[in-house]
Amino acid sequence: MTFAIPFDNSYARLPAGFFSAQVPDPVRAPRLVAFNTDLARLLGITPGDLPEMAQVFAGNTVPQGAEPLAQLYSGHQFGNYNPQLGDGRAILLGEVLGSDGIRRDIQLKGAGRTPYSRGGDGRAWLGPVLREYVVSEAMAALGIPTTRALAAVETGETVRREQALPGAVLTRVAQSHLRVGTFQVFAARGEIGHLKRLTDYAIARHYPDADGPMGLLTAVRDAQARLIARWMGVGFIHGVMNTDNSSISGETIDYGPCAFMDTYHPDTVYSSIDRYGRYAYSNQPDIAVWNLAQLATALIQQVEDKEAAVEEATAIVHAMPALLEREWLGVFAAKIGIDRPGEADKTLVTDLLTRMARERADFTNTFRALGGPRARDQFTDPTAYDSWATEWQQRVGQEAAPDAVMRTANPAFIPRNHRVEQMIASAVNGDYATFQRLHTVLSRPYEDQLDHIDLTRPPAENEVVQATFCGT
Repeated sequence: MTFAIPFDNSYARLPAGFFSAQVPDPVRAPRLVAFNTDLARLLGITPGDLPEMAQVFAGNTVPQGAEPLAQLYSGHQFGNYNPQLGDGRAILLGEVLGSDGIRRDIQLKGAGRTPYSRGGDGRAWLGPVLREYVVSEAMAALGIPTTRALAAVETGETVRREQALPGAVLTRVAQSHLRVGTFQVFAARGEIGHLKRLTDYAIARHYPDADGPMGLLTAVRDAQARLIARWMGVGFIHGVMNTDNSSISGETIDYGPCAFMDTYHPDTVYSSIDRYGRYAYSNQPDIAVWNLAQLATALIQQVEDKEAAVEEATAIVHAMPALLEREWLGVFAAKIGIDRPGEADKTLVTDLLTRMARERADFTNTFRALGGPRARDQFTDPTAYDSWATEWQQRVGQEAAPDAVMRTANPAFIPRNHRVEQMIASAVNGDYATFQRLHTVLSRPYEDQLDHIDLTRPPAENEVVQATFCGT
């Protein structure tokens, strides 16, 4: 076997109560449809021939050094606690140390049933696999912490959702798959020894300078605040910010019914399962604070002096809204060309956003066009932009290089929902040209790429995606 993955596993050495050993279920006729050579190089993976890699990334062949397992966790789903979740269709093959010195998980998503499948089939269909491949890699190119996509494989089998659909497996890479829910399950069960072991493991793996449970809580808070501000800056809506989808490492994880806004409105929701808008675009900072509070509640259980721990954890969580606001202001000030914002600049940003919502401006194209003649064309009433721009131009006149700041803060290309749907429809019919083009263009989101300018166009009325769906 020429294909090799240099596994160096640590999670598999934790106690058996943390996971269930689980070999992937083989599939009928795997075919490799995408492989991320740049990421493979970072991970130290030596590629093999295509059929050989298809067997591995489909789960038919367990590579040497892998220790496949399904992780245990619980979590709050839309505010309701579920005492046991876990990897219902994902299997962690193992970990590698990249050339950058960072440890990462390699996980097969859609690799078959596990003890945590709860009646599900453990499989994925091609649409969500390609969506996660394209969107997660686009997020990485945008500079936003995220899981990555290493490979996508057609299985040669069908899976049943509302209809029979082509099956697929995604190989996902993450700095870890530790979630808020990983801590919740042991706290809820009163398994304090496991909770302490997990806390020590998370600190050693992600935040070696953190001092104990409250140090971990602080580090996670800071990472999550940076992450959510960056989501907001590109108009990204996660769709299912449950605590089992909240990563300890501060990466974007679990691209289910996610979406990028076209027309800006703070209350935008795409997820078909978010019926009451809990995870709407503008609610994401508040939900991040709520999720951190659930982590705090779990971490406190291992501390001997509960009263002191509650007081310290409360202070850490209560500091998060102000931190989120600072991070948000830094992101959005850069989007209007301000390198070092002051408090007064928040009013300038929010005034623009209010006008954008009222005048149905495209989020991405409006910010990309600032400073040029096309910015006002994004507004149904262009004079709404003109009156704001007068004050803005006075403010950015005080900046040394506003155009350069905006250029690196405002992408020209995002994974627009209608383009993602078109890509999926083509791939289901065996045509991957749209997938390859979209993936290639999104790998350079801040460049103009005039040959692909059509991908910057908002959807026509008949192309608007009203709802996005989870793949399960």
